[in-house]
Amino acid sequence: MKLRKVSAAAATALVLALTATACGGDDGGDSNSGSGGGDKIKIGIKYDQPGLGLKEPDGSFSGFDVDVATYVAKELGYKPDQIEWVETKSADRENALSRGDVKMIAATYSITDERKQKVDFAGPYLLAHQDLLVKADSDIKEGTDLNGKKLCSVTGSTSAQNVKNEIAPKAQLQELGGYSECIAGLQSGALDAVTTDDAILAGFAAQSQYKGQFKLTGLKLSNENYGIGVKKGDTATLNKINDALEKMVSSGAWDKAVTDNFGPANYKNEKAPKIGQIVQ
Repeated sequence: MKLRKVSAAAATALVLALTATACGGDDGGDSNSGSGGGDKIKIGIKYDQPGLGLKEPDGSFSGFDVDVATYVAKELGYKPDQIEWVETKSADRENALSRGDVKMIAATYSITDERKQKVDFAGPYLLAHQDLLVKADSDIKEGTDLNGKKLCSVTGSTSAQNVKNEIAPKAQLQELGGYSECIAGLQSGALDAVTTDDAILAGFAAQSQYKGQFKLTGLKLSNENYGIGVKKGDTATLNKINDALEKMVSSGAWDKAVTDNFGPANYKNEKAPKIGQIVQ
């Protein structure tokens, strides 16, 4: 009778152990160690930024952020088919990490002091700049050339306001719902310029339907250090991501990803930034 009780207890312990193992990895992947081993890893990206993070009509994903995140995930022990891409809009990025909805976010996520209070950043992995996209035959070369011109950015963006307030006060600011609408207006001639990060603009310009139609002015109106966001305090994952980014650069995979995603737009990118080197 005593032996049966011991066996039953052992069996119960075994069931509990197996149950705990089966339930592990829910927190956006292997949240404790920051390494592979779980069935999936959830990574936050943008779904609507060509050249950076785009959900294609067939359900696949493309872009520089996607390529960087895929490389990092591989170094963490995850194959491409183990990645679950999660759309993370700008306003919800910090919450998505704190809730554990995703393990990391690679979504044109500029590193700022304010954001660093809420999340930790690996990288940076790309130094972008606010710029202008104009037609290939446009005579706009300087920010002041926008005076009297129609300038577009998305509703709520600070990019266009910065230009209007500090560079071209007589610019006719148009705020639309998305960058694709701004690009369409630029193509039709209804608008004279579009402003946001140069990497985002290059991604749109590199699309096959726009080949050769647009150019970047290269004004470098601001510095945007793109980093990979992780949950605050997840040092293990942070360090592994930084190691992966360094390997991506040294192996040449970073340069290839830049060429593949931005090449058609003749994007004059900065060299890969050093880990922890933030350009103000």
